[in-house]
Amino acid sequence: MASTPAPGELELVRAFVNTWDAEHDVERLGDAAGVRNWLAEHDLLDPGARVTAADRRRAIELREALRALLLANAGLDLDPAAAPALDAASRRARLTVRFDEHGHASTAVEAGGVDGALGRLLAIVAAAQEEGAWSRLKACLADDCQWAYFDRSRNRSAVWCDMRVCGNRQKVRSHRERHRPHALEN
Repeated sequence: MASTPAPGELELVRAFVNTWDAEHDVERLGDAAGVRNWLAEHDLLDPGARVTAADRRRAIELREALRALLLANAGLDLDPAAAPALDAASRRARLTVRFDEHGHASTAVEAGGVDGALGRLLAIVAAAQEEGAWSRLKACLADDCQWAYFDRSRNRSAVWCDMRVCGNRQKVRSHRERHRPHALEN
């Protein structure tokens, strides 16, 4: 899928959600090594760090909770399982608020390893919400896509990652549904 990158560090969150490609059924976090490689490629984890199957499960749980938030940003109801999953990841990362010498607050990650790497993604989400950019990060509403994209439309109304692909598919489906012959009733 082609979609517009998100600004700054928010691009890390978009890329993380897109580690699963629904259209082609490609899972970049297919095993512990896949998780380690992805996190290391994005400077979130040391390339030699130990990653377990449990770390992989937690990474996927976080990814899908973030996807649920992005689907909510696109207009769907929030999956009730998302907030508890995000809270659990936040606790494992030991997220805290820190103040600099000027009194400005920021979210800090105290945990190391995979939990700390995932916590860094949560800290980026918190900063994006504070800055107002978060609501523009969405997941495509097409069931066979759900690709994360950054909505750059003026009125923040985009619901598909790519109007030419997912939007067009939906228009064709709607057209076919409207023009489908109805079975004769007896």
